[in-house]
Amino acid sequence: MLGILSNDIGIDLGTANTLVFAKDKGIVLREPSVVAIYTATKKVCAVGIEAKKMLGRTPGNITAIRPMKEGVIADFEITEAMLRYFITKVNRAKTFIAPRIVVAVPSGITEVERRAVKDSAIRAGARDVVLLEEPMAAAIGVGLPIDEPAANMIIDIGGGTTEVAIISLAGVVFTKSIRTGGDEIDNAIITYMKRAYNLMIGERTAEEIKIRVGSAFPLEQERTLEVRGRDSVAGLPKTIKISSQEIREALADTMQSIVDLVRSALERCPPELSADLVDRGMVLAGGGAMIAGLDQLLSDATGLPVIVADDPLSAVANGTGMVLQELKFLMETISGSKG
Repeated sequence: MLGILSNDIGIDLGTANTLVFAKDKGIVLREPSVVAIYTATKKVCAVGIEAKKMLGRTPGNITAIRPMKEGVIADFEITEAMLRYFITKVNRAKTFIAPRIVVAVPSGITEVERRAVKDSAIRAGARDVVLLEEPMAAAIGVGLPIDEPAANMIIDIGGGTTEVAIISLAGVVFTKSIRTGGDEIDNAIITYMKRAYNLMIGERTAEEIKIRVGSAFPLEQERTLEVRGRDSVAGLPKTIKISSQEIREALADTMQSIVDLVRSALERCPPELSADLVDRGMVLAGGGAMIAGLDQLLSDATGLPVIVADDPLSAVANGTGMVLQELKFLMETISGSKG
């Protein structure tokens, strides 16, 4: 009866963005994982889109915080406040019964970090919390036939982590993650701009550069972009023009670490499953999958076909939603995981 009356939800609690999937409705919320608080009182001023607009632009009495770092909770209280805000926002019609929540978490997190996520969700208003590993959620969300006796390989590049998993018979054969993702890419761009042009830029500008001219492989038509920031020597506003080729060089080390991760997973793959991947290839999901040419870079490095998911940003959230709708399937799929 509780299941019928409550508005059960799936949450992709990401370092950069949080997505919420409501049962029978699909993705109903997609907002940045940012909270603005009043510095003196620690009370929440804004959450999500409104808070992100404040990043790098707040007066002294307001601080904009990203409570998730490298895929895990860095600030327990702020994460709890953010979760409560999102849960309340999507659960207005049925607030008299607490929802059951499926939360996607990185596969490499510790037991303490898993407990922190669970406790945050319960204190934010969940009736029951089930943790689902992100690579499995992404594989389900993009529609891979994970229950077949054949290899399915998923690479999920989020804001804080990059994870690779080989899945067969609804179980994870091998998984590995590194704490490198969209944030690391943004930081590489910030460092490059400072080193090459003495130009200081913020997180939001770095993210815009990544989206508009970032690439992992030479493009047929190289792009350019005007960037505004502050001259670190003169201290005055400054505008420069950069090319996608420059940004590709700035991102080379980060892209190589992703290639190395994929290669190490392939080296650990059993021979029979390796044979399956020759035809099936691998699927890219997460926001990082949208970096131009990344599929080509991985394909050249491994010799395997690489497919970018139709909606890579929504893959994990869609996976949590599909699991919500099939609880029996959930129990079979993650029975071996610690949830």
